[in-house]
Amino acid sequence: MNNVLSKEEMKSLRKKFKVEHKKVVFTNGVFDLIHAGHVDYLIKAKAMGDILIVGMNSDSSVKRIKGEKRPLINQTERAFVLSNLKPVDFVVIFEEDTPFELIKELIPDVLVKGADWSLDKIVGSDIITADGGEVKNIQFVSKQSTSKIIEIILSRYSD
Repeated sequence: MNNVLSKEEMKSLRKKFKVEHKKVVFTNGVFDLIHAGHVDYLIKAKAMGDILIVGMNSDSSVKRIKGEKRPLINQTERAFVLSNLKPVDFVVIFEEDTPFELIKELIPDVLVKGADWSLDKIVGSDIITADGGEVKNIQFVSKQSTSKIIEIILSRYSD
């Protein structure tokens, strides 16, 4: 089964999950170079419900947010890797800079972001709380980040 879905496909499936009383968790990010910090975060997000949907920024969205040199890995490959991680049930690629429209369409039961985001600053938190859902933070265990990995590579391999 292909678990990289369009917004429309995911919205349809979301309705099915509501009928089945499945608790849907949503998180989002770029996921350029997937590392241990990402995997730990996704395991913790999945533990908060039955279904984990990951919104992933498209290549054009990443360029606008991170700059012209990013992403390092194209969206098709990033989605493939992400969708094959054990905790991830579905991946939806979004074109906007934030997942606001996607969250508005899906209305997950739980919206999750890293602890570096205050709950009131998490995009879509108002929609989720108004619908009776939960907005939660996940503490980072790993100090890894894609930006740090890039810095290490550049320092080790540039002359």
